[in-house]
Amino acid sequence: MATFTLTVNGQPRTVEADPDMPLLWALRDLLHLTGTKFGCGAALCGSCTVHLDGAATRSCVTPISSVGQRKITTIEGLSPDGRHPVQQAWLAEQVPQCGYCQAGMIMSAAALLASKAKPTDAEIDEVLGQHICRCGTYQRIRRAVHRAASRGKS
Repeated sequence: MATFTLTVNGQPRTVEADPDMPLLWALRDLLHLTGTKFGCGAALCGSCTVHLDGAATRSCVTPISSVGQRKITTIEGLSPDGRHPVQQAWLAEQVPQCGYCQAGMIMSAAALLASKAKPTDAEIDEVLGQHICRCGTYQRIRRAVHRAASRGKS
């Protein structure tokens, strides 16, 4: 076991964990931030996506020891009051059905819009096509990203 001080959603948090523990399990099991979901454990589905220094990152394959001083943002920290433009657009376009993949999708969409203010359909599809949504709401997801982009900087 080792001690790690992580900056999670703007707050320093100290945990004791095996250095190889995936960040996902540190967030969920040690810090009780359960918005980030386990899906596949192999970085294929995207349910576990968080931001590391603003970049969308699959937390299920990211060892806690590799995080260092980077800032971690989870779905809980994106906008605690749910007013982030992507969250608002998700609701307006009625994207969620079962909702399981949504936290990861929202985190990837927010990272995309932070780096590209007005992404094309192809750019949206490239980023969010790396997520698995069994409900198949991909057309709504694309509309939601465009809606969030039209609201300005995310």
